Amino acid sequence: MTTLPELKTDEHGLVPAVIQDDATGDVLMVGYMDAEALRRTSTEGRVTFWSRSRQEYWRKGDTSGNVQVPVSIAIDCDADTLLVRVQQTGPACHTGSRTCFFTPIEVTS
Repeated sequence: MTTLPELKTDEHGLVPAVIQDDATGDVLMVGYMDAEALRRTSTEGRVTFWSRSRQEYWRKGDTSGNVQVPVSIAIDCDADTLLVRVQQTGPACHTGSRTCFFTPIEVTS
C-alpha cells in the first residue's frame, strides 16, 4: 500500500476519499482522510474519516451501526484522491438513504 505522505493533500493534510460499495459498484459517499485516518482504515478493519466540522476522527457506523469494512484502497492517477471499496452494512447516508448521491440534477445538452 502507498502511504498518505505520497499523496497530494490540501492545506489541512486531507484528501477526499470516495467510498464505493464493493459488491454493487455504487458510490456511497465522500469523506476526508489524513495520514492517521488512512492508517486506521487500512489496519483496523473499519473506515475512519477526519471530520472537518468537528475536528475529530470518526468511524463510520459507531453511532448508527451502519459500518463500512474496507475491502481495498486505491489512489487516483493524480495522487490526490482515494477510492475505498467497502462492504456496507445498512445505509451509508446520515439521512437513511443507501447512498448520499440521491438528488438528481437535470443535464441538458
